[in-house]
Amino acid sequence: MNRSTLAALTTALLPVVACQPTTEKAPGEAAAPPATTGSDDGSAFALHEATVTELQDRMAKGTETARSLSEKYLARIKEVNEQGPMLRAVIETNPDALKIADELDKERKAGKVRGPLHGIPVLIKDNIDSGDQMMTTAGALALSGHKAKQDAFIVQKLRAAGAVLLGKTNLSEWANFRSTRSVSGWSSRGRQSRNPYALDRNTSGSSSGSGAAASANLCAVAVGTETDGSVVSPASCNGLVGLKPTVGLLSRSGIIPISSTQDTAGPMTRTVRDAAILLGALQGPDPADPAQLVNSAPIPADYTTFLKADALKGQRIGVEKSHLSGPPAVAALFKAAVAVLKAQGATIVEVELLKQTDPLGEAEYEVLLYEFKDGVNKYLASAGATVRNLAEVIAFNKAHEAEAMPYFQQEILMDAEKTDGLSSAKYKAAVQKSVAGARKALDSVMRDNQLMAIVGVTTGPAWCIDWVNGDYSTGIGFSSPAAMAGYPHLTVPMGQVLGLPVGLSFVGPAYEEGRVLALGYAYEQASKKRMAPKFLPTVAG
Repeated sequence: MNRSTLAALTTALLPVVACQPTTEKAPGEAAAPPATTGSDDGSAFALHEATVTELQDRMAKGTETARSLSEKYLARIKEVNEQGPMLRAVIETNPDALKIADELDKERKAGKVRGPLHGIPVLIKDNIDSGDQMMTTAGALALSGHKAKQDAFIVQKLRAAGAVLLGKTNLSEWANFRSTRSVSGWSSRGRQSRNPYALDRNTSGSSSGSGAAASANLCAVAVGTETDGSVVSPASCNGLVGLKPTVGLLSRSGIIPISSTQDTAGPMTRTVRDAAILLGALQGPDPADPAQLVNSAPIPADYTTFLKADALKGQRIGVEKSHLSGPPAVAALFKAAVAVLKAQGATIVEVELLKQTDPLGEAEYEVLLYEFKDGVNKYLASAGATVRNLAEVIAFNKAHEAEAMPYFQQEILMDAEKTDGLSSAKYKAAVQKSVAGARKALDSVMRDNQLMAIVGVTTGPAWCIDWVNGDYSTGIGFSSPAAMAGYPHLTVPMGQVLGLPVGLSFVGPAYEEGRVLALGYAYEQASKKRMAPKFLPTVAG
């Protein structure tokens, strides 16, 4: 759950404040990086900004192997994750990674290449089960020591595609569905992840570590999960491409849940092409997870076939009107992005989608409370963890308050525990209002204006890490319409404000991932706004 969205849903918005240098030390962790940190921009790293295609080319030529790639990324993780800038993006590395890489190298040597991800090191979020030596904890001390019995379905797909599971990423604890005053990117197990563009700024969340790790070149590509903004917001704040697919396209089996209505995993990458490659590997029908949306059209096997540099030509694109007059620096970036869309041959139509979807936020939050309790109880009942249900999680946190709750509490967990089941009339009414309402709004705006997609500002620049007050809203965002509707949402870098990245969102109809990827790719190729982070101590200015 993206914290800015959660703040809006729970009316817990805080005033915007300037970042203050701090040496505050969280329980069990080292002090924040000193002001001198940030001289190394990572450009000397041998795999700096390398794409999946480039890495495959190196392995085909024999200049790299799956093992050498894994070794280099693991060394990079050691260098900047717990040392130097201390990103804390990776919560755990896989002790089997090099063994997996060696087996894949043997296959390649024997003439077998499984596909574009063969030998590619991938990081996954720590709420995704892996049936190996790594834990799956959602960042929570309450689940420390829990090892999944088997891979999540999407992890099975990654392994089948030949990916090297390099490790797991830190996240906002319980996917940021614990407190209304949380700090995104903080978990009681992984501590505070930091934004590689400015170390005193937040990564956003809840796929915080996946965002920071992929941006800082700690892996080739990463996988996050989203309920509302948790892929696209950290992708935007960390200068990445992020894709929240249609709910139901990717299996949720084996992922610690918030919402059966809105949850999905999604790619977090440095390029649109890499997102298309990763999406193709992750998708597939799973009998254990019925699709939330009915789809009669065939699912593409290869999303890279949609990627055309001229995909914007002749297309009608809706532009969220309110974002044109948003925070001035962000609005300027948005207007420049719209100018690029026009220059590439798109017809621009101003629309007011958020006027229709913003009033649905209270109902959405109600849905999440109900579904979180139901989903977490089902997950824990079969997981074999020390805690067996949400009530026991709450009790554990109370018993270990100093370690588990040093900065913020667990109001959301407690509110979810009070819900009375999915047969409740209150729950059913909330689902009808939020899901049906969001789909109606999106469908009508798209249909009435004959649009291929709607664009907006994904979220504002990264906010300060503030362990005293928690997160605050940066005043703009576009994750909720697609999240509530279950429709695809792609974010692509569109520039920076004082060195802090901001993303451009593309939202389309259900199961039209090929369409939004095509439009995002055309914009990416025309704008080239991805800039690698420099690990600066604070914002440029």
